[in-house]
Amino acid sequence: MNGAQDLGGMMGFGSIAIEHDEPWFHAEWERRAFGLTLAMGATGSWNIDMSRHARESLPPAEYLTSSYYEIWTKGVEKLVVAAGLVSGEELRLGQSLAEPAPIKRVVKAEEVPAVLARGGPAERPIEQPARFAVGDRVRTRNMHPQGHTRLPRYARGKTGVVELVHGAHVFPDANAHGQGEQPQWLYTICFPGRELWGEEADPTVSVSIDAWESYLEPA
Repeated sequence: MNGAQDLGGMMGFGSIAIEHDEPWFHAEWERRAFGLTLAMGATGSWNIDMSRHARESLPPAEYLTSSYYEIWTKGVEKLVVAAGLVSGEELRLGQSLAEPAPIKRVVKAEEVPAVLARGGPAERPIEQPARFAVGDRVRTRNMHPQGHTRLPRYARGKTGVVELVHGAHVFPDANAHGQGEQPQWLYTICFPGRELWGEEADPTVSVSIDAWESYLEPA
């Protein structure tokens, strides 16, 4: 979807402020928000693409006026309500009004290091061969889906070159909406800056973007 999170190439937001030796968290509540998001994701009540879509589908005014971990927290709130784990009234009151809903699994504290080390690999086997190879010129589709996509708005309808072939991975556009993993080949595509942003762009700049096969067509 073309949501407020898709800011690449947009003007008026100012430069990115680099904070040297930036801490992982600026406040204790951010640490808790991060831990809560991971813990709830580990229950298996939703997948990572559903989680991303919950955050990016916040109303634009709310998204743009929320901090990074506020967005994460609001995403979890949407997900627990959608999954029937908590009601909107319980969130409003900050207390339980019914017996807890069952969940698939709970990660215990002593299991956390192993779970984090394992991560969430998204590579999957696939029968059909890759359509593109390193060095191929490709063009991204000019698409504006209503649901989740990992193809940035500024890189649609643009021509680049295949830089890497990563194998087949879970297709997030389907996985975010409960339509199964539908794995596709995943590529890194390198675009000249001027292809993305026109003649005024820095000619020395290039941008590499990971793109699933259905985003691409031969150039």
